[in-house]
Amino acid sequence: MSMNIRRWLSVMLVVLGLVIVGCSSPTANSTESSTPQNKSTPAETTSNPQFSNLPRLDKKATVELRVKGSPITIEVYGSNAPITAGNFVDLVDKGVYDGLVFHRVVREPQPFVVQGGDPQGKNPKFPVELLGTGGFIDPQTKETRYIPLEIKPKGAKEPIYSKTFKAAGIPGDPQLTHTRGAVAMARSQMPDSASSQFYIALAELPFLDGDYAVFGKVIKGMDVVDKIQQGDRIESVKVTQGIENLKKP
Repeated sequence: MSMNIRRWLSVMLVVLGLVIVGCSSPTANSTESSTPQNKSTPAETTSNPQFSNLPRLDKKATVELRVKGSPITIEVYGSNAPITAGNFVDLVDKGVYDGLVFHRVVREPQPFVVQGGDPQGKNPKFPVELLGTGGFIDPQTKETRYIPLEIKPKGAKEPIYSKTFKAAGIPGDPQLTHTRGAVAMARSQMPDSASSQFYIALAELPFLDGDYAVFGKVIKGMDVVDKIQQGDRIESVKVTQGIENLKKP
């Protein structure tokens, strides 16, 4: 890795409060880990390998976001990330993302990510600079819903849970990688700390592979994503195909 790239990664980590496994960088205290990171952390991480209390997605679904009147179409892959995809589709179906802010946009010195999904952003008076700490609070339990880190190795039958590839000793690539347009969950240093915040990769970000859970991809509307600015809102978001594949507990 060249010195210029190392320097850029260090800047990104400082600006975003991220932690990338394998890089000598400051610890995270911002929106979601090796990419965007979540400032919030769960009191307890999920230990049950079945995670039976979480929604799941079988096969796939299609979600449409609208920003400034323009659509962004995301394909969500339940076959490779059933819990992560199910959580996202469930939150879309519940209307959680409607009106939320893209609170972090990083394009300089190189394209990085667009991040949103903090429910605190629904309040227009909530300061944008303070976003990045919130997650989805389940109205039934009154507690934040956290999901496990879920990454499927390429060629594997099942994802691995609650560990990065490095921590699990897994070589190779994930089935879903950080290509341009990849949609993934933001988290804090704790593997099982993702909730509702997500990010869209503005470029290929292979150094995040195996550390963060990619669950979808923008298949139409990256030109819209490329124009998103910090403070822009998700005007609306809906599941356009595959809602029948969502399995709720």
